[in-house]
Amino acid sequence: RAAGGLLRAAGAAPAARARPLAVDAYRVGSATNIKWHEGHVPRAHKEGLLGQRGCVLWFTGLSGSGKSTVAYTLEHALAAEGRHTVVLDGDNIRHGLNSNLGFSAEDREENIRRIGEVAKLFAESGTIALVSFISPYRADRDRVRQRLQEGDFLEVYMQIPLSVCEERDPKGLYKAARAGKIKGFTGIDDPYEEPMDAELVMKVAEEGGDGSLAPPEEMAGEILEFLRSKGYLTTPEA
Repeated sequence: RAAGGLLRAAGAAPAARARPLAVDAYRVGSATNIKWHEGHVPRAHKEGLLGQRGCVLWFTGLSGSGKSTVAYTLEHALAAEGRHTVVLDGDNIRHGLNSNLGFSAEDREENIRRIGEVAKLFAESGTIALVSFISPYRADRDRVRQRLQEGDFLEVYMQIPLSVCEERDPKGLYKAARAGKIKGFTGIDDPYEEPMDAELVMKVAEEGGDGSLAPPEEMAGEILEFLRSKGYLTTPEA
């Protein structure tokens, strides 16, 4: 297929929403006196007010694959239709919520765990959350998926050859990693684990191609049509 093609799309958003795995409401970590309080405004009512289904679009891929560019382009397209969204960008989050985390395997895991919980809260409020994180480890992404209700987590894999990312290198990070100035850099001396069954796979550039990239507007448009066709941009049935 041509660059930017939508390779695979999952089935329609389910009408019935399965609950995440139950937990002991009085036991959170080492604490035994913390109780979960259910809200008095049902999620379906909030989604009805917004005329959309809350979900998490999880953009994952190598540094330089265009995750944030496509996420923000999609945000503009959704806003033009009056949709309520939020973008959670990996670099931006590390300036605040996750400013105390580094890039060890343990910190990367906690980085994804935290933003996964934040994205879950947005989805449950009826918001379409656009999450742009390299999120290199498959297990970390899968744990976020398991925390959300069925149909809420939509993995968007930005598929691009490492060689193209290195050639682009918009932040100069690959050059620094090759020079040994950055340790544990994804794709160089730390692995990126490709999704096995992503809802959406966007071909940003072809292997062995001329290095040209699919237009962000084209990729955002395909994702927008996916959301529309699967019922995420309509008021959910009661």
